[in-house]
Amino acid sequence: MTTSVPLVDLKAQYASIKPEMDAAIQRVLSHCGFIMGPEVKAFEEAFAVYCGTEQAVGVASGTAALHLSLLACSLGPGDEVITTPFTFFASGEAISQTGARPVFVDIDPFTYNIDPAQIEAAITPRTKAIMPVHLYGQPAEMDPILDVAHRHDLLVIEDAAQAHGAEYRGRRAGSEGDLACFSFYPSKNLGCYGDGGMIVGSDPELLARVRKLRDHGRISKYEHDELGWGYRLDALQAAILGVKLRHLDDWNEARRAHAARYDELFADTEVIRPTVLDHVKHIYHCYVIRTPRRDELVEHLKAEGIGVVIHYPLPLHLQPAYKDLGHQLGDFPVSEACAKEIVSLPMYPELTDEQQQRVAGAVKAFVG
Repeated sequence: MTTSVPLVDLKAQYASIKPEMDAAIQRVLSHCGFIMGPEVKAFEEAFAVYCGTEQAVGVASGTAALHLSLLACSLGPGDEVITTPFTFFASGEAISQTGARPVFVDIDPFTYNIDPAQIEAAITPRTKAIMPVHLYGQPAEMDPILDVAHRHDLLVIEDAAQAHGAEYRGRRAGSEGDLACFSFYPSKNLGCYGDGGMIVGSDPELLARVRKLRDHGRISKYEHDELGWGYRLDALQAAILGVKLRHLDDWNEARRAHAARYDELFADTEVIRPTVLDHVKHIYHCYVIRTPRRDELVEHLKAEGIGVVIHYPLPLHLQPAYKDLGHQLGDFPVSEACAKEIVSLPMYPELTDEQQQRVAGAVKAFVG
């Protein structure tokens, strides 16, 4: 029986840093400062430096980061936030949870990120913010997005949940918007052992409001001047992330090398490989290929023991939860076409050349 190739291999990652990780976890267990302990502050400071921002605020998840960022920017009922329909559900969900309305703009057919050229046409008097998503690890085109935002006096909140360490024109993802949001879901390039998230930025007033809202609107131990949420980052997760952050750049470079190898292996096939813009540093949270026979390919690869996932099979505007927005099939044709053709192949730093050869061989056996 052939050995399977998983989509991600967290066991291999843990094995590579086991002594460091075990020591960090034991440190927290020894002092028992599980809530807002010193590890949280240390990781926030380190991650802010890493992203090139003034501050970072640890929160309970990437979704919590999006939700709190929108709330800190005073977005709510009657407001509109422009974003992409081709993303994980949380991007739209967080907007809706504030009472605001997500307004979708179709994606670029090559990068799969929001198409800046279509944003201006979606702006109305109710538009208050733009939320670009740096999908799969490639930053969105921030310069034209920021230009539109500045001309229309709009906030920019980056959904950088898949872009830890990615760069746009030499600037780290998360460093350009008014606020930016990261997820530390276990499979992310920088992932914890549960849920965790981070908000980064350089506006002290916005970050101060984020800090208050994540901790029940607290202004002293038992005094609260507004309603907040229990969205704090656990100290254990912060300790875990502090260890992993020291390895992130090396892990991202390994992913980039694996992506280059995949590109070579698929050069003579009909599959569409990722398009990477010259002025960005793609960190390949996902290595995504496209083929018109996607569903058949997925079944073939699964039968061959290859771990694959579709990111994402149903755009947000077609989700049952968003029926009230009134969208129909055909409203965002590029997103819809990509959703029918994309598939994510195994991608993680510890991926071996033998495993990549096996994945590529299985794909080639199907597509010819």
